[in-house]
Amino acid sequence: MASCSVPESISFPEEEVKVLKFWEQIDAFQSCLRQSKGRPRYTFYDGPPFATGLPHYGHILAGSIKDIVPRWAHMSGFHVERRFGWDCHGLPVEYEIDKALGIKGPEDVAKMGVAAYNDKCREIVMRYATEWEQIVTRLGRWIDFKNDYKTMYPWFMESVWWVFKQLYDKGLVYRGVKVMPYSTACSTPLSNFEAGQNYKEVTDPAVIVSFPLEDDPSVSFLAWTTTPWTLPSNLALCVHPKLTYVRVQEESSGRHYILMEARTSALFKEAGEFKVLERFAGSSLHGKRYKPLFGFFEEMTERGAFRVLVDEYVTEEAGTGIVHQAPFFGEDDYRICLANGIIEVGGRVICPIDASGRFTAEVHTFAGVYVKDADKDIMRALREQGRLVHAGQTKHSYPFCWRSDTPLLYKAVPSWFIRVEPLVDELLANNDKTYWVPSFVREKRFANWLQDARDWAVSRNRYWGTPIPLWVSDDLEEVVCVGSIEELFELSGVRLSDLHREHVDPVTIPSRRPGHAPLRRISEVFDCWFESGSMPYAHRHYPFEQRREFEDSFPADFIAEGIDQTRGWFYTLLVLSTALFGQPPFKNLVVNGLVLAEDGQKMSKRKQNYPDPVEIVSLHGADALRLYLINSPVVRAETLKFKEAGVKDVVKDVFLPWFNAFRFFLQNVERLQREEHVALAFSERVHELPRNVMDRWLLSCLQSLVRFVKAEMAAYRLYTVVPRLLRFIDGLTNWYVRSNRRRLKGELGQRECLAALHTLFAVLYDLVRLMAPFVPFLTEFMYQRLHPLLDAAPQPESVHFLLLPDAREELIERDIEDAVEHMQTVVELARCLRDRRTLPLKYPLKEIVVIHKSQSALDQLRSLEAYILEELNVRTMTLSTDRSRYGVRMHAEPDHPRLGGKAKAGFKELCEHVRKLTDAQIEGLLATGHLELAGHSLEPEDIRVGFSLLDVVPDEAMQEEGVAREVCNRIQRLRKEAKLQPADAISVCLHTPDDKLLAVIQKHLDMIAANVKQPVLVAKPAAGMDVVVHKEMELKKSQLSITLLRGHVSSKQVSAPSGGPAPFCQFVNVEMCAGAKQGEVATVLLENPRGHGVLEWAHVHELVRRIFACSGRVHLYTDRERRSSVEAGGSPLLLSGSCVFCFPSQ
Repeated sequence: MASCSVPESISFPEEEVKVLKFWEQIDAFQSCLRQSKGRPRYTFYDGPPFATGLPHYGHILAGSIKDIVPRWAHMSGFHVERRFGWDCHGLPVEYEIDKALGIKGPEDVAKMGVAAYNDKCREIVMRYATEWEQIVTRLGRWIDFKNDYKTMYPWFMESVWWVFKQLYDKGLVYRGVKVMPYSTACSTPLSNFEAGQNYKEVTDPAVIVSFPLEDDPSVSFLAWTTTPWTLPSNLALCVHPKLTYVRVQEESSGRHYILMEARTSALFKEAGEFKVLERFAGSSLHGKRYKPLFGFFEEMTERGAFRVLVDEYVTEEAGTGIVHQAPFFGEDDYRICLANGIIEVGGRVICPIDASGRFTAEVHTFAGVYVKDADKDIMRALREQGRLVHAGQTKHSYPFCWRSDTPLLYKAVPSWFIRVEPLVDELLANNDKTYWVPSFVREKRFANWLQDARDWAVSRNRYWGTPIPLWVSDDLEEVVCVGSIEELFELSGVRLSDLHREHVDPVTIPSRRPGHAPLRRISEVFDCWFESGSMPYAHRHYPFEQRREFEDSFPADFIAEGIDQTRGWFYTLLVLSTALFGQPPFKNLVVNGLVLAEDGQKMSKRKQNYPDPVEIVSLHGADALRLYLINSPVVRAETLKFKEAGVKDVVKDVFLPWFNAFRFFLQNVERLQREEHVALAFSERVHELPRNVMDRWLLSCLQSLVRFVKAEMAAYRLYTVVPRLLRFIDGLTNWYVRSNRRRLKGELGQRECLAALHTLFAVLYDLVRLMAPFVPFLTEFMYQRLHPLLDAAPQPESVHFLLLPDAREELIERDIEDAVEHMQTVVELARCLRDRRTLPLKYPLKEIVVIHKSQSALDQLRSLEAYILEELNVRTMTLSTDRSRYGVRMHAEPDHPRLGGKAKAGFKELCEHVRKLTDAQIEGLLATGHLELAGHSLEPEDIRVGFSLLDVVPDEAMQEEGVAREVCNRIQRLRKEAKLQPADAISVCLHTPDDKLLAVIQKHLDMIAANVKQPVLVAKPAAGMDVVVHKEMELKKSQLSITLLRGHVSSKQVSAPSGGPAPFCQFVNVEMCAGAKQGEVATVLLENPRGHGVLEWAHVHELVRRIFACSGRVHLYTDRERRSSVEAGGSPLLLSGSCVFCFPSQ
């Protein structure tokens, strides 16, 4: 692929495809791994995605981070194994099958059989694997798909068994009945962190129900609930023991109610609607009995049900201050009823709901009805009983299943748990040992989640997953936990090669108790989060294989995922590694935020509110998409509203200027070789300190950049690295290349040209290495055209095989960087002044006066005077420390980032005050370092102070020079439109009817020719000449025509009347092509005087006949072959300055 040629224009997506083919040819990724073998290891864990859907921008963002950091580590001298992983089990796959096959619950699966069901899951689990590989590869990510890991591989599942066996042996596994979030659509409980992933604002019924006292039915307790479907399972009421309750009489009905005094507004809108009969503490209600709502579980009265309990979890924020208790549908309900003996561990479970969320026969009135649908039926029944006091609605946040997007229920489910609560202190300690970017996610969000960690329910009542390796007796007195395939073989005599349910479930283990039935495996499978949390061990088949490799590389050096994984993968990784090894599973973690649609909403296929990522890449390139994503707030764990315009801006503002500077370098290398026969060979290191101050500035900035980027990447702060890289590219393209164009083009001599080219090569070469992890395609494109120019031995085939450059401290010159920074400030201020006066840079000015209080700063500016004058097109520069001499006052501009942090909501007002600061106030701030303003304390760094004076008085000579520069600009733009290369030989013909413009062009003809480096002629081209492009345009309200001819022509070859200079009026030359006067040329004036008496073609024909003394008619053509008559071209003026050809009638 190596070549020094570079196209005039570039399609970044097309070049990326070529780079991909090149990488494929050289087997780039595997070659890179082979080359780094033997280096120190850098361990990276890739969190496994599901392949049941296509990658979205969240995957692309995380994938970009997970590509950049390992690439950086490789180029820093490490060996980085990168294996792609797939999450294959669990609800995402099963839910797709359930939808496709119309499966409503476990009974449907039982009919078709677990084996058939799992076969269907196996068919779709890798549905989009090919597309994933294509998209990930197209995005430039290097990761091993061939040596991948899948959570459904038997060896992966065996390691998951091993992990569980270790926890079991440590006493961290138990079976219990707990109220858990339950997905009725998926017929399985979810863990607390899964339930927290998908909250939505919903509107639910809000009802107040009466509970008449057993000993005085004329008085009723009032309880409020948003889940009427739990009322058939009511076993108790709960009040706050220390808060005040009241017995009131409703004026309209005379009924007596008891409720919390602070919550009377829940039922009564006006004070006159009721009167208080009695006040008392909640504790006085403890033990009072009431009449059950329904008779479904009246037998529970014997256990103390249907009475009032007390607990301080009751609040005065909502409801009536009396909470209805359904112990198997609420965590607090369960806790309170258990503490009061209404229910007991291992006792009867009052949970009349099946796996699909329908009422069972225990609640015969509503049997078979889905609980949410039963709300209205229950409310109707209560109304008929006279127990429904009030029915309304409430809007609140409610958890939904993250996979099926259906409401979750909280219900009691027998589950297998991992004890997490005893590990909380150790989890927090291990969390403190890790390094997160940004740190606040670890210190606040994640630490808070760990502080309240609950025991983890790891069992799922599903089918497609890793079976939990517990074999139990019917009475659960005998439990065997199996930790490997070999152990199962030893216990059962059955050797398995597949560990899915259809193969494992039939296997039994003989009981150790004589006469007892064999042990059978429990039906549950693992929560798929348990599998992904086991990934560090299972992806290496630890401890059965690769023990040394795992132990040498654990914990991982780096992982990265989205902020939503604080309750997902990050959590499960930490729980398992802490429980297994007492240490964190990773050292460094980059957390990214969420990518939203441009309108701020969640990206939705249904709403089609975001552009297809594949189309974005095909239009703008993968590099542009990567850089846009990682140079955004999302890398600081904030949200990003994705905008395609942002990707376009990366191409326009970063890649195109960088490419143009790169192309300009190669063009001038080629020019030097072609015109001056200098064969160039560059060194990747500058051996001698250049004399030119801008060369030294660029090299110093590069070394400062290398030092900064290496330090920040060591701290994983991508959000500081990318802006600094982009700032350097801006300095390279908009300052160094532009201000040194004449040196690079050889206009200041070969020595200066060579010095500038060597500097630019060294910088470009280091820059492509530094940027390679971030934009792998464009840097490869550039490296392939740079490395053939090196003077050293053959270079590595790819830029990604190189090591990063080291910062050369001896080249860092802070004083020069400061000097150029001062120069940039002056130039930018002066440009601003020009813009305000509408004075384009093409028009020269007499003088710029720069005033600065520091003489050393002025001395630095003096050393860069030539660059300032050229950049600003000014004749002289005056430097001074005396403002009063020029009557200049200081003005202040706010530093937005600093003041924004200080002022917060008052930012806009404070900015206005800053802009109104007086000269004396600014002086005082700069002298003392402090100023009180609008209630805020300002420091000098909070404002930008400037003053500059530019002589903008018009000067006729300078105005004319500006016009001549405009002509140069128009010529260069026309060359670009014609796609001409700088080396293409052309001639430029200029023509204008405007005397003043013509005089300016002739006066500055040498300057115009020097600028375009091609012959420039003030004339119209003769007919028949090889015209590349011709364009008519307006310049300063005058007409100007520019014609570019192929090759170099002299003034004698272009159109002019015989015998002297071109006429002042418009004209055509006429050549006789037959008869006695063949070969003679005459000139016919098309107007006389200028602008008047314009001839038509009939008059021209008549004049030509007379001039050549033809007896008959004459025929005029635009070519000698007589293919086109002059009349076909329209008005004679359109052919002014050209030659036409005359043929008399025979």
